[in-house]
Amino acid sequence: MSGLVARLRALDACAVSDALDTLGLPGAVTGLGPLWPVDRTVAGRVRTIRVAPKEGDRPGTHIGTPAVADARDGDVIVIDNRGRTDVSCWGGILTVAARQAGVAGVIVDGACRDIAESHELGLPVFGRAVVPVSARGRIVQDAMDVPVTIAGHLVHPGAYVVADRSGIAFVPADPASAERVIALAERIAEREARMIAAVRDGRPVTEVMHDSAFPRPDEETT
Repeated sequence: MSGLVARLRALDACAVSDALDTLGLPGAVTGLGPLWPVDRTVAGRVRTIRVAPKEGDRPGTHIGTPAVADARDGDVIVIDNRGRTDVSCWGGILTVAARQAGVAGVIVDGACRDIAESHELGLPVFGRAVVPVSARGRIVQDAMDVPVTIAGHLVHPGAYVVADRSGIAFVPADPASAERVIALAERIAEREARMIAAVRDGRPVTEVMHDSAFPRPDEETT
C-alpha cells in the first residue's frame, strides 16, 4: 500500500471533497453509495472498466474478469455502466475472485447483484441499486483501463479514490496533485477535530463554527 493510499484511508470522503472544493478541482460524485452497510473507509488506486450493451451474437468479455485477474492488492475497481439500474454488472463469483486478489472495493455507476455475498465476504461495493437481473446477453465489457464517466465525472485509470458511508471522491493520479489534495484534506480533518473538541469542552457552537475562531486551512490555494 502506497503512502498516499494509507493517508487517504485515514481520512473520509467529506474531508477529501472539501479539499477538492477548496482547490477548485472536480472529483466528489453524488448519487452513489454503499450497497451494504460498509463500516470502514475504502481507498486505493482505480482500475476502470467500461460497459456497453451486447450487440449481435459475438461473445464478449465477461465484465470485470480481466481486471480482477490482473488486480494488485488494494486496487479499487470502478465500472461505468452509464447509471443503468435495470441490469447488474457485478456479482457473487466476481466478489469471491476479487477478495482473493486483494481488491479493496468496487464502485459501480449502475447496479450489482449477489450483495449478500459481498457483505459476507467483506468486499465493499458502492453503486446505485441492487437487482437480480444478470448481465448475460444484455451487457458486456467494452474496455478496461481507459477513462470512464462515473456520475458525470471523468475518472482516469490510476486515479486515487476514497469511499465511505458519506460518499465517494476521486483524487487525480498525478502524484503532485494527489499530495496537494490529501495534505489539505488532512489539515481540514485536523481543524474539524479541534472544533469538535471545543464543542465538547463547552464552547458555543455559534462561536466554534465562525471562521475567525478556527480559520479555514485554505492557504494551499495561493
